[in-house]
Amino acid sequence: MSTTLSDGTRVVLRPIGPRDAPTLAAGLGRLSPASVHARFLTAKPRFTAAELRYLTEVDMVDHVALVAALEDEPDGLVAVGRFVRDTAHGREDSAEVAVTVCDALQGLGLGRALGLALADHARERGIARFTATMLPENTPALALFRTISRALHHEVRNEVHRGVRELVADLAA
Repeated sequence: MSTTLSDGTRVVLRPIGPRDAPTLAAGLGRLSPASVHARFLTAKPRFTAAELRYLTEVDMVDHVALVAALEDEPDGLVAVGRFVRDTAHGREDSAEVAVTVCDALQGLGLGRALGLALADHARERGIARFTATMLPENTPALALFRTISRALHHEVRNEVHRGVRELVADLAA
């Protein structure tokens, strides 16, 4: 799927694959410390081999991951978004979601495009809500949740706690 960002940049969204592991690993090193902290809630200098397998070898059913690449650089990744169904807690209709956009393209609508694409994939797989753990000051992530949700709420038991916010977003029909 191709999309145009607000500055005219053309990107292609596609499923992640094992061949993306080296590019994904290199991309982590190019994120600013603030972007890494916003995504992982801690410092994350590198991915382990096991993490790279987990992040790139997805089943596209319970674990869906999409990447964005510049249209004229299809092997270079500029963003990744994913959701993982919450099967561990028996919540088959719920999935944790995360989106990361390279610093140079933040604020141009790429996170929104990925979030909406992930929401479409989720609904097709019977997922009705996304959850996320984020820093309270991560307003872009909160805005993304508002974009893809028809009802955004904080579960009472999961308010800002220990410096993070737990959000639940019911996916728009």
